Amino acid sequence: MAYQAGGQRPVPRPVPESPGAQAYLQDYAALLEAVSFPSVVIDHRWDVVLANTAFASLFRGVGPHPTAMPGDNLLRFVLFHPDASAVLAEHESRWCLPMLAHFAAAVERHGQDHGLQAIRRDIAQDPLMEAAYRQGLPHWIRAVGERAVEHDGAVRPLVHPDPRWGATDCRIVDETPRTLRELGYTRLTLVLRSVRRPAVAARRTVRPRRTAGHLSVVPVPEA
Repeated sequence: MAYQAGGQRPVPRPVPESPGAQAYLQDYAALLEAVSFPSVVIDHRWDVVLANTAFASLFRGVGPHPTAMPGDNLLRFVLFHPDASAVLAEHESRWCLPMLAHFAAAVERHGQDHGLQAIRRDIAQDPLMEAAYRQGLPHWIRAVGERAVEHDGAVRPLVHPDPRWGATDCRIVDETPRTLRELGYTRLTLVLRSVRRPAVAARRTVRPRRTAGHLSVVPVPEA
């Protein structure tokens, strides 16, 4: 795992062999842990490099999964974990589709990456998700606009297991400094907002557990 619970300093995944890069990430882990909001460092395939305790706490209620734990790969968690919708409210429209759009862009840039190819194969095995990816996604992007797909600045709903937050919104903030970007990493922080959503709205976002992907409604192109 990329993080350790209980307030301990996060442990980075293997990094480039440069001693300077390793030292930088060790110190950056300490900085990340000092942040009170969930914050995570990911690579181009959404493998989690670093995450703080607040990030682990947000997902503490999710069950085990062999390939889609939030502390291992954030994209796989959003797309494939059956508990994702219990934390990420309005899961399909506000989380899955933007992540699929970012995945499509990553495939264009890193088409030969084995990790991305594996995710692509898993998408293809879920008929609804494959239809969303190949047919619905281009139509959805045209409908909402390119800006709505971006992570930075987006406000998205979630359900925090801590009742002090409960059903709320978070603003996703891209806080990637130059050194992290040069290493191929991105840092995202979920800034939790104090405005609570009605409890009934939170309940509507939680759907029954599924063994495969999550999409139940696919936006299709108009005739």
